[in-house]
Amino acid sequence: MKKISALLLSMALAFTSVYAAAFEKSLKQKSLKVELISQKPLTAGTNHIKVKLYKSSKPLDGAKVALKIFMPAMPGMPYMESRAKAKPVGNGVYEATFNAAMGGTWQVHIFVTTDEGKKYRLKTSFNL
Repeated sequence: MKKISALLLSMALAFTSVYAAAFEKSLKQKSLKVELISQKPLTAGTNHIKVKLYKSSKPLDGAKVALKIFMPAMPGMPYMESRAKAKPVGNGVYEATFNAAMGGTWQVHIFVTTDEGKKYRLKTSFNL
């Protein structure tokens, strides 16, 4: 019995490691929870990301979701920005594609407008 349990556990761990996201971040503002998920590690260049929205623990559909990904100006480097409108795919999930021009720390602003007109702006960052 122990061998079967060990085998099942190792299979479950192998399955989750194969299908685990390479990038995940959770944010919360009042009753809105946002999850950013990418199946591949974020890199310089084109990136695809899923935005999952939950309001009061239920998937939030019918929202408008926009992303602003930017790197502030630094000595010898100009301000860089990529904007994306996320498209709904159902069950509170929205997908977007953005470009990160180079490695470094990128700021992310997520703008959510619900179908009732309620507006949210959440902020986070990621490093490449």
